[in-house]
Amino acid sequence: MREPDCIDLLRRAGCSEGVIAHCRAVRDLALTYASDPMVDRDLVEVGALLHDIGRGVTHDLRHARVGGAICRSLGLDEAVVSIVERHIGAGLTADECSLLNLVPRDCMPWTLEEKIVAHADNLVKGTRIITMEERLQHAIALPRRQRERICRLGLDMELFR
Repeated sequence: MREPDCIDLLRRAGCSEGVIAHCRAVRDLALTYASDPMVDRDLVEVGALLHDIGRGVTHDLRHARVGGAICRSLGLDEAVVSIVERHIGAGLTADECSLLNLVPRDCMPWTLEEKIVAHADNLVKGTRIITMEERLQHAIALPRRQRERICRLGLDMELFR
């Protein structure tokens, strides 16, 4: 799938131009982590462009699950669906989802492509790239376990840059 197709899907899902600009910025950053031959660059690009497709419906944490459902209803590959569903922070365990009144399901990024998109999303605020330090400052209210997971994901992904 090419960028114009992804942008069309975002618009049809009700995403604002601000969300679309954010998705493009996440895609641009994510591709800087996708030069290793082990990484599926096309999957990273599509997953990053569509990671916030659920924001056309809701801007709360449920946007990841809603976005996955939208992608699934469009017949997109399950690898794209997984990126969309698992991009929040550095992922959420089933227990964490339950505590947040979300469906208790494992939403941890496992593949390199899922991790790259989650990390790139962590480092893009609006359309501006921020540092890991800034990201962790924004995450100060999160439970310690989630902050540590964001930090670990960042350290792991920086090896691919």
